[in-house]
Amino acid sequence: MADPTASTPPVPAASLALTPPAGLSSAQVAERRSRGLTNAGGERTSRSVAEILRANIFTRFNLILGVLLAVILVVGEPQDALFGIVLVTNALIGIGQELRAKRTLDRLAVLSAPRVRVIRDGAPAEIAVEELVADDLVGLRAGDQLVADGVVRDSASLQADESLLTGESEPVDKRAGDRLLSGSFVVAGSGDYQATGVGAEAYARKLAALLVISQLHTQENRQEAATSTVAALVGMVPQGLVLLTSVAFGAAAVALARRRVLVQQLPAVEGLARVDVVCLDKTGTLTDGTITFDSLIRLDDRAPAEAALGALADDENRNATLAAIGQAFPPPPGWARQDGVPFSSARKWSAASFAGHGAWVLGAPEMVLPGGQDGLLSRAADLAASGRRVLVLASAPGPLDGQALPPGLHAVAFIVFAERLRSDAPDTIGYFAAQGVAVKVISGDSPRTVAAVAARAGVPRAGDPVDARDLPEDPGRLGAVLEERSVFGRVTPQQKESMVTALQSRGHTVAMTGDGVNDVLALKLADIGVAMGSGAPATKAVAELVLLDNRFATLPGVVAEGRRVTANIERVANLFITKTVWATLLAVAAGAALLPYPFLPRHLTIIDTLAIGVPAFFLALAPNRRRYLPGFVGRVLRFAGPAGLIIAAATFSAYALARARGLPLTEQRTAATLVTLILSLTVLALLAMPLTWRRIVLLIAALAGFALLFPVPAVRTFYALELPHGAIGSTLLIAALGAAALAGFWALSPSARPRTGLGVRE
Repeated sequence: MADPTASTPPVPAASLALTPPAGLSSAQVAERRSRGLTNAGGERTSRSVAEILRANIFTRFNLILGVLLAVILVVGEPQDALFGIVLVTNALIGIGQELRAKRTLDRLAVLSAPRVRVIRDGAPAEIAVEELVADDLVGLRAGDQLVADGVVRDSASLQADESLLTGESEPVDKRAGDRLLSGSFVVAGSGDYQATGVGAEAYARKLAALLVISQLHTQENRQEAATSTVAALVGMVPQGLVLLTSVAFGAAAVALARRRVLVQQLPAVEGLARVDVVCLDKTGTLTDGTITFDSLIRLDDRAPAEAALGALADDENRNATLAAIGQAFPPPPGWARQDGVPFSSARKWSAASFAGHGAWVLGAPEMVLPGGQDGLLSRAADLAASGRRVLVLASAPGPLDGQALPPGLHAVAFIVFAERLRSDAPDTIGYFAAQGVAVKVISGDSPRTVAAVAARAGVPRAGDPVDARDLPEDPGRLGAVLEERSVFGRVTPQQKESMVTALQSRGHTVAMTGDGVNDVLALKLADIGVAMGSGAPATKAVAELVLLDNRFATLPGVVAEGRRVTANIERVANLFITKTVWATLLAVAAGAALLPYPFLPRHLTIIDTLAIGVPAFFLALAPNRRRYLPGFVGRVLRFAGPAGLIIAAATFSAYALARARGLPLTEQRTAATLVTLILSLTVLALLAMPLTWRRIVLLIAALAGFALLFPVPAVRTFYALELPHGAIGSTLLIAALGAAALAGFWALSPSARPRTGLGVRE
């Protein structure tokens, strides 16, 4: 496939059947739908039902256990096939949990679904993305993401960013006849285009499409050999770990959905726990996003500042700032717009020229005022220090010259705007500080404005802001500045990207919040992108999470949910991996000593159910406020290795002692099962610290469940259990010594504890 981004020449008029300005008629839309020329591409927030079934049934663990189950059913006893119930139950629970999460996420996704503006039957309309058809006329504004390929029909200084497709960071000017690619987004200006490549023919979609221990000589018959081999292998498989991980992630997605947080990628839940830096904008995050006109400070009494402001605000594609100006200054008569330059986060100014009134520029004083006006810049900085946004209105006698500032600019007035601090911002910032999460306020406004607002919100080190125009370009030096400072003003979109990558290069996990088109690339690069529900369609398209209620105060709960899930998964991972270690070591020891395996599969089902599976399910969904520390895998291995070794040694000792005393094989295996169960419950108690009354009840219930297997002879026979008469005292003594060894290991090896924070209690 040829790369359509290599060049984007204008499309000859003869090669394209132009849709009339009135758009397609209803009949033409219906005809294209009948031919399948729609934009339905199958995108969805969650997996399909078929994918959920496949993912939970056809797993590696299920394949291994399924083969072992088949072996037992052919040559063994039905009692030893009980682990098959666990196999089926795991799959059913996983399917049920994912279907529940799917229903919740799909309902929530409807609220955040993108829509496009089209012209049909001569009237504008908003439709769902999948309802777009070939040749539809689509309107574009800053912040829109293109959902189909097309050709520009009309452009008002339209600029598109194609970096998500091509890697080219500079926005591209788009004029009538130029090609537009799906997946790119509008950064400035406005216009409309005719959709040509929809559905599977869109460029972005085409890009995505490319882009066993043998014991035969120690057993009396092959049936016993097969049963022992299956028992050894079943013990090594951490059957419920993948299930509980999926359940925990799915439950977290549902819990976040109740807080009106749309999780667009489930792995983002785990990523939330690792976040240690949050980068956020001032407007719409620390403040409530509303901008109101505060005052006009004249610098030239002779200039028609009010009329010029009203004329500049008389723009159908005006941003929030111009909308606030428009509410204060009505459009003046006799000001006919001739040309214009739309606002850009990179330029930080907008302009327009009017017949008989010259050119007028509105923007950041530092970017608009020519050199040699230090007095005015100092005055603007003093106004900004109060936390208000300050823009300068300047005029020039001549016309605009492309997208450069016109010569001869003369400052006419300062326009001051007020923003309201969110009432919950200080508590949110305080939460992040207590959790060890650094906050970096990154804004395009004046550093002194940003600093004043950040200080009111309680951001640490807010009194020492940085002007981003002075930041070094070298990633190493930039990272050092970011470590030391917290507030940055006059930041360009490209600098936001550089800041994210510089922090990541220093080992940080970065969450980026944003709502404007200038945040898109930084959101894409961040480990976790968080978009506001009212944000630009492009920001919501690239973010992993969408805060549908637009509340900054939701973020602490989002991070806490990620940390709860990860901390609990670490707990249950230790249970399952410890079991894998002792089961493997026992298999090796029994094979080396030419002894039967110490368990039958039904014995392992008892241990799995009472000491690992059921308790792990409760632990995976329990509250947990522990802080996250990196090194998850290392901590699991440092704990599971020694703990599994202690359990294996104690179990084999009890098994060997019962065998040495000439006890029947059933009693030998019961001794091994009893020791393993007690020590597995000891591991459970250590991992569940601090012990609440609910967890104590859980431990007692597990012991009681094992004890209830013995009074009824039929139950004992079914599970092949018989207390080791004459060795019960030594068996319990070995179990007690093993428990003491586990407790001593826990106390003396803090680095091996599966903890996610120090000194933080649940």
